[in-house]
Amino acid sequence: MGANFKNKSTNEEIRQRFDNDVERFSNLETGQQSTIDAPISLELITDAAKAVNPMAVNLLDIGCGAGNYTIKMLTKLPGLHCTLVDLSKPMLDKACRRVRETTSGHIDAIQGDIRTVALAPGHYDIILAGAVLHHLRDDDDWRLAFKKIYSALREGGSFWISDLITHSSEEVNALFQDKYSAYLASIGGTGYRDRVLSYIEKEDSPRPLTFQLDLLKEVGFRHVEILHKNSCFAAFGGIR
Repeated sequence: MGANFKNKSTNEEIRQRFDNDVERFSNLETGQQSTIDAPISLELITDAAKAVNPMAVNLLDIGCGAGNYTIKMLTKLPGLHCTLVDLSKPMLDKACRRVRETTSGHIDAIQGDIRTVALAPGHYDIILAGAVLHHLRDDDDWRLAFKKIYSALREGGSFWISDLITHSSEEVNALFQDKYSAYLASIGGTGYRDRVLSYIEKEDSPRPLTFQLDLLKEVGFRHVEILHKNSCFAAFGGIR
């Protein structure tokens, strides 16, 4: 993909933005207002994780934010040992406080980028990535992240994603961009729409769902599953 990423936000800029937005992201309704069907996707990826790995012990939450995805997972599989990874220390601290109230399991908090943090190979039963992978940039970035996640899963473990996506066809991509723009205006007005689209343009570099499904297969996942898709958002995953 010949995209130019030099004008995109750096990790440090992304970290600073989330450092200042902890409370909003502690609430699924306010923190994910710009994400179409966020509650549905969260429900489905945690349901799928439980269905595939009902005896799970170890959970990894990539880009955990304030902990919403882990907390939802713990309502379905209580007592999990949780590893939380995020660039933002204030987000990570908030997630740890909230998760500690909901699990008797051990909590590990790691501040850093999924591409560079150390993860024990074959350790995790479930890995969740909610609204985070769209910060990856070029093909090497995506391949590195997916390989690392695959390696961190035990055999039979599963990886579940809920995220912003694009579309391979320019015409279809434009269609759904227009629909998303209209959705944002409908929930927050034109000013809100423009702010969201502006930070997506600056900060995010999402990829098509088909690209990510192919990459899951390429790095070794035995099964890939689409749980939900609506406009520019999808919930999906892979089973090792």
